[in-house]
Parts: sequence; C-alpha cells; structure tokens
Amino acid sequence: MNPRLRLQPEAIGLGMTSQRVRDRLIERLRDNGIRDERVLNAIRTVPRHLFVDEALATRAYEDTALPIGHGQTISQPWVVARMTEALFEDGHEPKKVLEVGTGSGYQATVLAALGLEVHTVERIGDLLRIARKRFRSLGLNVRSKHDDGRVGWPENGPYDGILVTAGAPALVDALTEQLAPGGILVAPVGAASAQQLLMLRKEADGSITRRDLGPVIFVPLLSGTIG
Repeated sequence: MNPRLRLQPEAIGLGMTSQRVRDRLIERLRDNGIRDERVLNAIRTVPRHLFVDEALATRAYEDTALPIGHGQTISQPWVVARMTEALFEDGHEPKKVLEVGTGSGYQATVLAALGLEVHTVERIGDLLRIARKRFRSLGLNVRSKHDDGRVGWPENGPYDGILVTAGAPALVDALTEQLAPGGILVAPVGAASAQQLLMLRKEADGSITRRDLGPVIFVPLLSGTIG
C-alpha cells in the first residue's frame, strides 16, 4: 500500500531545503534499519523545516532532535520513523491512531501523511496552538486536544495504534486500556537516562505482549496542563 499523502502541494516547500537534502536523510534512515517504504516516503514528503524555529531550519533534515521551546524537542527523524514503522509491523494496518504529546506537530503530520485518522493530545497550550496552525497550513484534518496526555482521549477510542512521545518510568494503564484488540502501542519507558522503546500489542483476549525496540531518550511524560 502506498501512503495516501494528503499535504497541500504548495506547503511542501522545497525552496530552502532541496530534495537532495531530504533524500540524504532518507538514505541515512534506510542505512540505520528503517525498512517500510511507506514511512520513508512520508518522512521524505513532510516539510520538517516548517516544524522548527526559522533559525534552526537549515538543520531540519539532520537526523537529530531539535529544541522547540518549553523544554521540549522535535524528535530525531529516526525515532519518528521507527515508532511509526512499528505501527505497521506483522501486517498490522492501523486506521485510527492516538498520539500523546503533540509537541511541534511533526509526528502527527507524518501519521496523517500516511492516511491515518490522527488524534493528538498536548499538555502545553502554546505548543498546541502553534501545531494547530501548522496542521491548517498543510491542509490536514488532525484532531487535537489540550489535556493531560497521561489520560489519553478515551471518548474517541479505542485506537488501532497509540504513540507516546514522552518517557515515563512505567506504562500508563489508561493508555493501554484505549487500545483496540490487535492494536499496537509504542512508548519510551524507564528512567530519564535509561529508557527503552517498547512496542505493545493487545491480543484478542485482552492480554498484552511486548517487544523491546532499543534504547532511546525522550523528555518526561508529565501530568497536568500548562497554558
């Protein structure tokens, strides 16, 4: 299946960031183990430079996390690709996905570029307002909410996939409860300096199986809301 890219053509914006620069990033991701061509094509198409401060735009296609204010970051492209790819593993074909931690809006946009129905929750109001402007400028119908991400968005569940873009010492039961049977949750778990990216699948009987996808470092998953 090819991703159903839904970005407005005029928003893709090659001016300051050539296609060659984007293609180099894709080759780097491929060399580092990302195999799903749908995901690679979405990363190639989404204009990451629109999700960072203009002063950092020339670094947008480096495979590194970058600051976005409020102590938060836009995730490293490899991490975005790996988390997204995990949603499609073992033949899983998600349709409705919840993201916990909107941040810049980049991960949600990658998911939307794959044709998924995206619901995203962000606790920092200023970040969410900026992300919503980006979604509108790209012509995306991403559903967003200013709330404590630890509680998810139960009224819109269950979800075929859940991505948690902040780390916690343990998995949050409220989120696993919002997974549909067969659904996949991907989240960083552990102490701030020793997190593991875990992939959980909810089986038909409600039991949870898990797989370790490797070490990562994310900002902490905090409770409450700001602004």
